Amino acid sequence: MLQDLENNFSELEKKILNLQKNYQNLNERLTELNTEHEELKKKYDEERKKNQVLAEEQKNIKLYSAISGNPEHNRLMKNHINRLVKEVDFCIAQLQNSGL
Repeated sequence: MLQDLENNFSELEKKILNLQKNYQNLNERLTELNTEHEELKKKYDEERKKNQVLAEEQKNIKLYSAISGNPEHNRLMKNHINRLVKEVDFCIAQLQNSGL
């Protein structure tokens, strides 16, 4: 009976040590994954910023192309001018409403 208890205790001790080892391994893996996640977030933010810059450059190129007389971009130029006129009209209306 005492031998069975000792065997059971020994089994439990082995299982506990195994669980501790697994826990440590999982903690290390979690740390690695968190580091990788942070690196990927930084890369994503950098790529998103690059994408925004490229989109703005593309918009400007189309606008310059329209200004230079490229018939493909005439509609873009008209839309851009209309948007600017609306913004100016809105600003004028705000100034008039504020009494300036």
